[in-house]
Amino acid sequence: MNKKELELYIHIPFCVRKCSYCDFLSAPATEQTREAYMAALFAEIGGRAKDYSDRTVTSIFIGGGTPSLLSGEQIGQLMDRIREQFAMAQDAEITMEVNPGTVSAEKLRIFYTAGINRLSIGMQSAQAEELKNLGRIHDFEGFCQVYREAVEAGFTNINVDIMSGLPGQTLASYRDTLEKVLHLEPMPQHISAYSLIVEEGTPFAAMAERGELPLPEEETERAMYEETIEVLAKYGFHRYEISNYARDGYECRHNVGYWIRRDYLGFGIGAASLIDNVRFQNEKSLGAYLAHPLESREEEQTLTVQDRMEETMFLGLRLTRGVSCVDFAEQYGRTVEEVYGEVIARNVADGLLTVTEGKENQKKDRFLALTKRGLDLSNYVMAQFLF
Repeated sequence: MNKKELELYIHIPFCVRKCSYCDFLSAPATEQTREAYMAALFAEIGGRAKDYSDRTVTSIFIGGGTPSLLSGEQIGQLMDRIREQFAMAQDAEITMEVNPGTVSAEKLRIFYTAGINRLSIGMQSAQAEELKNLGRIHDFEGFCQVYREAVEAGFTNINVDIMSGLPGQTLASYRDTLEKVLHLEPMPQHISAYSLIVEEGTPFAAMAERGELPLPEEETERAMYEETIEVLAKYGFHRYEISNYARDGYECRHNVGYWIRRDYLGFGIGAASLIDNVRFQNEKSLGAYLAHPLESREEEQTLTVQDRMEETMFLGLRLTRGVSCVDFAEQYGRTVEEVYGEVIARNVADGLLTVTEGKENQKKDRFLALTKRGLDLSNYVMAQFLF
């Protein structure tokens, strides 16, 4: 009998210092606190794994914070603990986020030997002033060195994060960042291109309130967005999700799992999970988590059929291939047109949605997907699928 698939997310909430735009659950910490956290994390993994003995882990994502702040030994111990407790698929994708200011060639070799097979490196920009404005702890030269060392360590699946709409950023400086990423040797396999969102409670939000955040004009931001799509396509990257571009075969399988609602289990403070249509999240307080890692579940929501249909649509439409009409009918016993016929007809007529023929798992399928214009107005379209 084939085991059900499961994805794992591991949250490492520590960083050297918090970036000016970051609203993630993260903060600087002492070595002692990091060691205590890893002990709690191992206890949580060991205590929860027995409930998932019928599952095969197909992907792991170690995020943060800055997971690469941990020592090579700690990452090795983490991977050993996961392999001891879970059945792993032979081709499991195992991603780790890396801040270029926190790793060495030796550390990268240890990560690779430990079983990490995909890196996501946060470059963000190639411009010194933009990196300084963001509060990053690295420069472009440091990023290039880490990238070279990662390749030399054996990594053949590397994502690079870049950002647009930054304070002081111009179309020319953004274009230069894009070109520099695309001329790395070898070229990255994946690029995540995000537009800055000024989140409440961040230093950037406070600066914006005081009128001290020199963001690009809307027209310039739009030009950056168009430039991203055009330039990356020219270099052989296909856009498979709103903010993500990959060379053929290098789509992030873990993140695709989120968008098609595959079950995933989160470990660490604040980590979210989706198991058998129940969403839950761990305790966000570090002290409470360290004291009782196995009693850390904070929020739980059993999804109704309506909730699940909504998620299927607004998450699935993030993918450029769209939502599988066959999968929708198999899951809910009704066609997507029966449930959302009016919304679909209206958006198709407006040129925002399209229905295309295709194949999924060797069977004929139809996909409901956003058009190019629909991708530009994705939030507007997705909101219409909420009951």
